[in-house]
Amino acid sequence: MNESRNQRRRRARPVFVLAALAFALGALLGANRSSSPANTLAYSFVRAWTRHEYISMYADISQSARHSIAVGEFAAVYREALTIATATHLRVTGKARGAAGDEVAVPVRVDTRVFGSLSLDFDVAIVDGANGRPRVAWSRSLAFPGLHPGELLSRETSLPRRAPLLARDGSVLAEAIPAGALASGEATPDSPLGAAAEAVVGSVGAPPASRRQALEGQGVPSQGIVGLSGLELALDDRLRGVAGGELLAASTQPAGRSRVLAHATAHAAAPLRTSISPSIQRAAVAALGGQLGGIVAMQPSTGQILAVAGLGLDALQPPGSTFKMITVTGVLTAKIATPHTVFPYATYATLDGVRLNNANGEECGGTLELAFAVSCNSVFTPLGVRLGASRLVATAEGFGFNHPSGVPGAVESTLPAAGEIQGELDVGSTAIGQGQVLASPLEMATVAATVADDGARPQPTFLPEKAAPGARAMSPSVARTVRRLMIGVVREGTGTSAAIPGVTVAGKTGTAELKSASEVGGACPSSGASETGVGQSHEEGKEGCHNAESEAANTDAWFAAFAPALDPRIAVCVMLVKDGAGGATAAPAAREVIEAGLAAER
Repeated sequence: MNESRNQRRRRARPVFVLAALAFALGALLGANRSSSPANTLAYSFVRAWTRHEYISMYADISQSARHSIAVGEFAAVYREALTIATATHLRVTGKARGAAGDEVAVPVRVDTRVFGSLSLDFDVAIVDGANGRPRVAWSRSLAFPGLHPGELLSRETSLPRRAPLLARDGSVLAEAIPAGALASGEATPDSPLGAAAEAVVGSVGAPPASRRQALEGQGVPSQGIVGLSGLELALDDRLRGVAGGELLAASTQPAGRSRVLAHATAHAAAPLRTSISPSIQRAAVAALGGQLGGIVAMQPSTGQILAVAGLGLDALQPPGSTFKMITVTGVLTAKIATPHTVFPYATYATLDGVRLNNANGEECGGTLELAFAVSCNSVFTPLGVRLGASRLVATAEGFGFNHPSGVPGAVESTLPAAGEIQGELDVGSTAIGQGQVLASPLEMATVAATVADDGARPQPTFLPEKAAPGARAMSPSVARTVRRLMIGVVREGTGTSAAIPGVTVAGKTGTAELKSASEVGGACPSSGASETGVGQSHEEGKEGCHNAESEAANTDAWFAAFAPALDPRIAVCVMLVKDGAGGATAAPAAREVIEAGLAAER
C-alpha cells in the first residue's frame, strides 16, 4: 500500500514542477498584460528596442512624432546611440511601473564594450492617441535609457598607449606609439629591424572612413590611433587596449550641464608577441630587393606567418601555372589521371577552335608527372576541361579561393563561379591560372602549405598560438602524390633554380600573362603564359599571337614551395610583377627565403 502511494507521488512530482514553472512564467508575462494600457505599451516599446525592431517601435509613437521624423531617421537615432554607448547586448530586467507624471519606467540592462553592464530605467512618456489608444510621446531623449527630457547621449573616450609588437623570439619588432601622438595622417612605428620591418609592421593613423563607424562602436575616438596596414591592422584589436572615458547625458540647453551615466578607466594592452621571424623577414625583404612584388613565408603545420615582404598580403595577380597545384589535385581526386598516365606529345592544344601553342613551338607530353614538372599547358588545359568548371572551382575553394583569408587587411583571392566559366577555352585557361583567376602571394603560400601538411589547409595567422585543425582540401594520399610531383619540378623541371644542396625542395613555378595577345601585336584572344609558354593563334593561321608572352614585361613570375619536402618547416610564395618566367626569377628568390628559414630552425 505504502509502496503504491510512493510510486504515485514520484509520478506526480514532474507534474507539480511543470505546473509551478508554468505559474511562474504566467505570472511574469501576466504582470504586464494585467497592468494598465500605458504600462503595457511602454513595456512593448522597450522590449522591441532590445530586439532592434525599430519599425515596430515607430508604429507605437504618436502621430505628431511620426510627422516630425521619418522611420529611417528614427532607426538611425537608435543605432547611433547604441554605437556611442558601445552596446553589445540589451534586455528588459523587470516589469513596467508608473513614474512621474505620464511616464512609465521600464528597467533594462545594457552590456557595453567600454562601460561594462549598465542598469538603467527607460522613462517612456505616454499620451492619448486617436480613438483613445495610448501612444509614446517620442523625443530624441528616448534614444537611450537613463536620459531625461532635453538630454542626448554623448561620450568622451580616449585610448591608452598602443602596445609594442614583438617578434616570435620575443625581441622588439615595432615600438609602441603613444595615444595622441598623431594629430592626422599616418606613420610607421620605429623598429630595430629598420626598413626590413616596414612591409610587415605596417602603419598606424586616425580611423579611416571605411572603419570609422565600427571602431566608434568599440570606443575608439575619431582621433585615436589605429592600425592601417600590415601587423598593425591585422592585430589592431589586440594592440589598442581598452578605451576609457565617460558616457554622458548631455543637456541640449545652452547653459545645461552633462550628467555622467557611466565611467571607465582605459587599460593598455600588454606587448604582443607575433609569429614573425626577424631572420626570415630580413631574407624576404632582401630577396625581393627593389622589385615590385610580394613574398610570404609561413609554417605549414600552423599557418603562422613567418615573413611578409612587399605586396605579399594586399595584391592580386593571375597566379599562372602555380594554380596547377590545384588543378592536379582535382584531377587526382576525381581519378581522371594518375602520375603515370601518359599523354601524347604535342606543341599545342585546341579548345573551342582556338589553338593554344606551347612557347616557341616546344613539344611536351608524356606522363602526368613529367607534364607537371615541365608545366606543359598542352596537357593541362585539356585536363582542366575534363575536370570541368564545377569540380575545378570547388577544388580551388577548398584551398581558400572565394573566401576571406582570415588575416584582416589581406585581400581575398578569387575565381569566377562555375556557371560563369563558359566553354572549353575559359575552363582550360582557368586550369592554368589565367582567365579571371586572381591570387595573392599569401593564398599561393597557403596552397603550398596545404600540400605540405598532408592536405589540411592551415589558417594563416600572425599569432604564435596553437593552431586550430585545418579544413581539409584533399586527402592525405592525394597530398602525398602532389608533393611528389612538386619535388619533380625542382629536381628536373622548371624549378631547378630553387634546389638547395642536401635539402629536398618541393615547388611549382608560374608565369602569368598580364596582357592579351592583341595588346602586343596579335588579333587573337589571350590564354596565358607558362614556363613552357603559351601563345595562341586561330587554327585558320592568323599570325602575331604566339610570342606575346615572351616579353618579360608582359608576365608575372611566381614560385610556391616548401621544404624539407618530407618534413616541411617552411612554405614560401614569391610573386614578381612583370619579371619574366617564374623558374628564372621567382624560384631563386624563394630559395633565399627557404635557406634563411631552415637556418633559423637550427
